[in-house]
Amino acid sequence: MFESITGLIEQGGYFGILALMFLENLFPPIPSEVIMPLAGFLAARGELNLFGVVVAGTLGSFLGALPWYYAGARLGEERMRRLAARHGRWLTLSGDDVLEAGVWFRAHGRKAVFFGRLVPAIRTLISVPAGIAQMPFASFAFYTLAGSAIWTFVLTLAGYLLHAEYDRVADYLDPGSNIVLGTIVAIYLYRLLRNGRRAGERQR
Repeated sequence: MFESITGLIEQGGYFGILALMFLENLFPPIPSEVIMPLAGFLAARGELNLFGVVVAGTLGSFLGALPWYYAGARLGEERMRRLAARHGRWLTLSGDDVLEAGVWFRAHGRKAVFFGRLVPAIRTLISVPAGIAQMPFASFAFYTLAGSAIWTFVLTLAGYLLHAEYDRVADYLDPGSNIVLGTIVAIYLYRLLRNGRRAGERQR
């Protein structure tokens, strides 16, 4: 698994990193906690530029936040909650998730967007209430880019600094990554079934 993911990043280069980070914000096939450290490994090996890796990861993360921001802005909280309750299970997003993110955003204001990008559990969701609240796009873009850049840089640097232990880490990460990805799939399926049951109960 370790080699397959690094091979995917190697083949795609900076655009591959951007695309993976974009998808990670919509539907996480591979989490950023795996993507960026492995990209950092490749930068340490001289196959990619460290600055380019961070820029590509940050831009991909930012672009992935935009659909959620515009969805919130166009639909509003009530319609977004209804949409999430009906179809959000495919993205493991529920109406309650939208409500909780909105409460968090209203409690912390614009800084919620910045700090939210540093918290795995709400990295994606925080864009929804920002759109619902009609947060000016310039402010949203600034705080999203700033938070995403820090998150991306820290993960990339971790992989870069571990380069000296590349072979040892690869031995541990290869089976470990299988466990991580398996766990992610299991959680996704659990939330898919849970949200599906909730939607069914509401329709009764």
